[in-house]
Amino acid sequence: MQTSAFDLSNPQSLYDPSGNGYSHVADVISGSRLLFIAGQGGEQVSGTLSPDFAVQARQAIANLALALSSKGAGPEHVCKLTLLIVDHSQARLKQWVDAVDRAWGQATKPTCTLIPVPRLALDGMLIEVDAVAALPASSQGR
Repeated sequence: MQTSAFDLSNPQSLYDPSGNGYSHVADVISGSRLLFIAGQGGEQVSGTLSPDFAVQARQAIANLALALSSKGAGPEHVCKLTLLIVDHSQARLKQWVDAVDRAWGQATKPTCTLIPVPRLALDGMLIEVDAVAALPASSQGR
């Protein structure tokens, strides 16, 4: 049985991005079941937002995990992230990488594009992350 619907890699001809919490290439296997997860922010179920970026980053990943689990998936199925950060800085990048390392552990991280932005949809929102997940076509949860 196929256990992964994609392969993550970092060509030796490119710099090693693992210290920044992502991979360069995701090769998705034909016929995989794809999930497209809308941007998840750092809001709690009540809609409240912490003013702390690191707290919002952890909550955004938790919200992403909840969206994935609603379809029988988890972080291990994510092959692509798009990350929007308000007032991006190296300090915020480090906080994001710490949150990603907690969520993915020692596993190879998904591909990711980080886009600095001046603001997001909600007042006080500091981070938003959307995802593409790939599951083996035989997986359930439709």
